[in-house]
Amino acid sequence: MDSPPEGYRRNVGICLINPSKKIFAASRLDIPDAWQMPQGGIDENEDPRNAAIRELEEETGVTSADIVAEAPYWLTYDFPPEVRQKLKQQWGSDWKGQAQKWFLLKFNGKDEEVNLLGNGTEKAEFGQWSWVSPQEIVNRAVDFKKPVYEQVMKAFSPYLE
Repeated sequence: MDSPPEGYRRNVGICLINPSKKIFAASRLDIPDAWQMPQGGIDENEDPRNAAIRELEEETGVTSADIVAEAPYWLTYDFPPEVRQKLKQQWGSDWKGQAQKWFLLKFNGKDEEVNLLGNGTEKAEFGQWSWVSPQEIVNRAVDFKKPVYEQVMKAFSPYLE
């Protein structure tokens, strides 16, 4: 699947790993106990790779990272009805869910670079962050994202061992 399916918001996901092959995870401010990897929308005519680098900086402040791999296909998830309704009001669009192009990035900076206020261009989304194992990121994700997270871990498994 070279392009995302109709009715889904185009999005990138970022699996950021440190030299110990642990994955960056952050807790959402708006959903208690929900942890996730950075992600965000792809702007009109924006290359997904550029979107991944931009979103990583906007959400985490991280610029010391290099793209190592790209998932070969788009992954989708549907929004639960209550989330879809909330986002419809917030975004002014009624998306079924998100179609994500996932990228694996290797962090080559120091932990002090991480700033959950991001680069100051967007509202903060995260309250805490941690380096976690692949299984832990899947376990901590909200239920409707777990299947995508499992597929991301599978796609990037050669780099996580």
